[in-house]
Amino acid sequence: MRVVKVTDSDPGEPAVLLLDADGNEVSEVCEFLRTLTVRRFSPNTVRAYAYDLQKLMLFLTDQDLTVDEFTPARAVEFLASLRRMPSARRAQRLDLSATTAGGRLLAPRTCNRILGAVSSFYEFLITTERYHGPENPVLKQTDLASARVPDRWKPPLLTSGKQRPIRRSLRVKTTEPLPRPISDDTYRALILVMRTRRDGALLELMHEGGLRPGEALGLHLEDISYGRRRITVRWRDDHPRGVRQKSRRDRVVDLLEGRALPAVNDYVLRERPQDADTTLVFLVGGRGKRRCEPLSYDGLVRMFARAAERAGVRDAWLTPHSLRHTHATRMSEGGMRDLTLMTRLGHASPDSTKIYTRISDPEVLADYQRAVDQHRDGDGS
Repeated sequence: MRVVKVTDSDPGEPAVLLLDADGNEVSEVCEFLRTLTVRRFSPNTVRAYAYDLQKLMLFLTDQDLTVDEFTPARAVEFLASLRRMPSARRAQRLDLSATTAGGRLLAPRTCNRILGAVSSFYEFLITTERYHGPENPVLKQTDLASARVPDRWKPPLLTSGKQRPIRRSLRVKTTEPLPRPISDDTYRALILVMRTRRDGALLELMHEGGLRPGEALGLHLEDISYGRRRITVRWRDDHPRGVRQKSRRDRVVDLLEGRALPAVNDYVLRERPQDADTTLVFLVGGRGKRRCEPLSYDGLVRMFARAAERAGVRDAWLTPHSLRHTHATRMSEGGMRDLTLMTRLGHASPDSTKIYTRISDPEVLADYQRAVDQHRDGDGS
């Protein structure tokens, strides 16, 4: 059983399919992937669902079970098999991943993501009357503990419907790691080893604007307003290399620190291919066959990794997305309010923004300083 890529797929058709050992489509999974594609899920999300459901179908095949025979009890067995399954991906945080003599195992978050994909898959089967069980095998229940949290975010209007937090009854306990902002010294080291104006402009833009890599790569020339010192991040799905913005909400990002826009302007005027027939900002330069092609996400990752290698700061957690974490942390520690920071970053929920406020909470620091001062005064009396 394998996931295969579909080249030149028609609109509404998924870019990947799940095939069985005989090369035939796994009908239920492929129909689910088509539904996700019609609902305009990103290609990367559809691909992730395909690989997650591949693990489910392999489990059912090994147990000689059909999709209808996957019960809550079988779901517990499936989770046990996931916790023993080796990971094919390279470790990024070795201190948080289980290892065995045969290699790393799937991380707890990965197991929970797979269970979430299975739950969504069975919701689809129930909706389309393809599953005749009494309930979803991966049960959901109201999260009473989260509902009782005093500072839990609530809708701003009294007429808004109450949101009842839910969680899956079958899940693996995980840790909540803090983001790792890039230090000023490391960032300066990266900027100094940039070999092209394009690469330097990309780093400055993500560092100063807190853009996701896909948002930076998807910028068009008309999205940049040099006079107003801002850019507009728009949701598009027409990038030739499949780059997409995560958020479907357009937003304006002001750039007032005086580094990103001059770097972008310098790149556009002096290095960006003038004969390009696209308005995308960041293109492949040089004289090769790929000249004038839009830069892909993989190209950005490779460029960043090579720069980190040259600067001597290479680390597994250091990725282009770290620049977004760095910007959010700087703004939070500088006193930017959670709501305005949430808007600037394009987060859909305040919970995503609160990750950065935990790094250096000013109120916690102030209370701690007062406690230290009182303790010193008490010792001196």
